[in-house]
Amino acid sequence: MKILVINGPNINMLGIREPEIYGKLSLENIESELIEYSKNFKDVELEFYQSNIEGEIVEKNWLFCPNIV
Repeated sequence: MKILVINGPNINMLGIREPEIYGKLSLENIESELIEYSKNFKDVELEFYQSNIEGEIVEKNWLFCPNIV
């Protein structure tokens, strides 16, 4: 099963911007943890996508799941 993990605007700033509020983990750290966790499940493939532009996120979602109405 392929899973698309979408992160929206400013999530790329995790660990950098206001770490006292949002934490010290970066998006890359979180993605690495998810990859490790996914190894507990058979046939799971993760794809990560982050954009600060909402239209690009919508487009990526439609390209990833073209048969969903």
